[in-house]
Amino acid sequence: MCGIAGFCDFNKKSDRENLKNMTDVLYYRGPDDSGYNFYSLNNCNVGLGHRRLSILDLSSHGHQPMKFDNLEIVYNGEVYNFKEIRAELEKWGYSFESNSDTEVILKAYHKWGIQAVHKFNGMFAIAIYDKKNNKLVLIRDRVGVKPLYYCFKDNLFMFASELKSFHQNPFFKKNINKEALIEYLKFGYIPQPLSIFENTYKLEAGYYLELSLKNKELKKVKYWNIHDFNEELDISFEEAKKELEQKMIKAFKYRLVSDVPLGVFLSGGYDSSIVTAILQKHSNQKIKTFTIGFKEQKYNEAIYAKKVAEILGTEHYEHYLSQKDALKILPKLPFIYDEPFGDSSAIPTIMVSEFAKKYVTVALSADGGDELFSGYPNYKNSFDLYKKFRIFAKINKLSFLEKIINPYKFSKYLKIYNLEGKFYKFCEMIKHSDNFSKFYDTNNKYFYDYEISQLLNQDILSIKKFDAFNYKQMLFYSFNTYLTDDILTKVDRATMSVSLEGREPMLDVNLIEFVAKLPIQYKQKDNVTKYILKEITHKYLPKEIMLRPKMGFSIPVFEWFKDELKEYFETYLNKKSLKETGFNYEYINQMKKSYYNGYGNPHKLWLVLMYQMWREKWI
Repeated sequence: MCGIAGFCDFNKKSDRENLKNMTDVLYYRGPDDSGYNFYSLNNCNVGLGHRRLSILDLSSHGHQPMKFDNLEIVYNGEVYNFKEIRAELEKWGYSFESNSDTEVILKAYHKWGIQAVHKFNGMFAIAIYDKKNNKLVLIRDRVGVKPLYYCFKDNLFMFASELKSFHQNPFFKKNINKEALIEYLKFGYIPQPLSIFENTYKLEAGYYLELSLKNKELKKVKYWNIHDFNEELDISFEEAKKELEQKMIKAFKYRLVSDVPLGVFLSGGYDSSIVTAILQKHSNQKIKTFTIGFKEQKYNEAIYAKKVAEILGTEHYEHYLSQKDALKILPKLPFIYDEPFGDSSAIPTIMVSEFAKKYVTVALSADGGDELFSGYPNYKNSFDLYKKFRIFAKINKLSFLEKIINPYKFSKYLKIYNLEGKFYKFCEMIKHSDNFSKFYDTNNKYFYDYEISQLLNQDILSIKKFDAFNYKQMLFYSFNTYLTDDILTKVDRATMSVSLEGREPMLDVNLIEFVAKLPIQYKQKDNVTKYILKEITHKYLPKEIMLRPKMGFSIPVFEWFKDELKEYFETYLNKKSLKETGFNYEYINQMKKSYYNGYGNPHKLWLVLMYQMWREKWI
């Protein structure tokens, strides 16, 4: 796992020192080695930078940038099937100096060009400088496990694993993207391809980008799409269960390939438990497992994880997160997540990463299971709720209520928790009762459109997402948005902040493509979520210890903000600070009062806090 950065400057102003600074700000992504190659061409300056975290082939043979013939690569990630690809290339006469997957990727591209990407099974962000064809090629993995940003403005093209690299180039312009800010306030993350800055983008998952060094043209192509696997398999449940288990075993065993110690993040839920169970069964030594717990019992999954670890016989470690721990991590968030990011479970994710790093260099998590197997109760809730709200489609007249009623005034007297959120959500659901796309988004928002218009003192437009009133399309949409831009972003930045490689065994391409084609009733049976996954898990673990309400990786940080963390709200959500950033202080102040009185939604205050702290750090 590594960090990459580079540029193509047609103004010929960016130099080797700029390249080094852009690369070295990512030192924690790769503390073991660094490399910088700079070229001054006739019409532009080209730079490729790399920071290395050594996982495979710990020798100097894995050094990057790596060259072969007319090609040069910097790369972040793991291609787990590299040995099979290497064997195929050897039949074509290629020889290898290293045991790294980097050399395999480079020579696969040399042999097959961009079509080589269809052979790669793994997580990757790749930059290839093709000197023969005079172009720069960027490739991001199918799901977006590994991040890859780029910007192109005023004849300067830059790319990097994280936005903070761009700040190290003095020619980067930091203009806030208002559209991205609005999306952040709605969902707590900024969806691809947007970033918080204008003219700066995330390369979308499953895409590659080519920049011509001759004419400056950009070409972006989608090479993989989960929607292409929409056709349902004609397969019995028992056959599906058997084949799924075999695919899981193969996918999970791929993730055990490492020249350094590895472990598993274990919550005790179905996803992490089945990953741990399969890995332990196929390992000749005890798997190390890591869990974060809380003294507040309604948030604490550590007791369940410990039971699972005892049954499976893993080498188990647990750490209980306190307010004191959170106080240490909170100031780090703007640096680690270098664009506004509102998922508060980033705190325990960073903590478990720090904890695991004491023992291992690679940690496996089980992200993606909910999106693949219909694990979130909100999926069925949204689908069923939309059917009921369709009655309002022809009488869409009630949304004017949001303009004449201030629910904050009533929450104090009615003593209903988050009354304002429920009110604005109801109004917006009525408004979108004829459009499942917007209705689904509304059911997943923090701030609603009317609230954002009050916050920013401006009218806003909703971005159209998808159209189909279809359960499977809803899962695919969540897979392409929430999974990539929230969950995977959270885990990548948290693990990499402590130089720990995170791996995602549930997101194996062969596993994804198979599960995507399974009938919905195999995933969601009546009110049972993840039905087929649970049936497999019960082969490895007793049903009685697994069957319990879904908890999620939430934390008591919002209770803590009434205690030791309260000073953060008072410091960053005061009149002077909010006015400087263009937020409506009066509106946020009434939100804050409602929270302190016990009825307001702290998640909204958290989003504003994270933006304020980010802005102080980077603007």
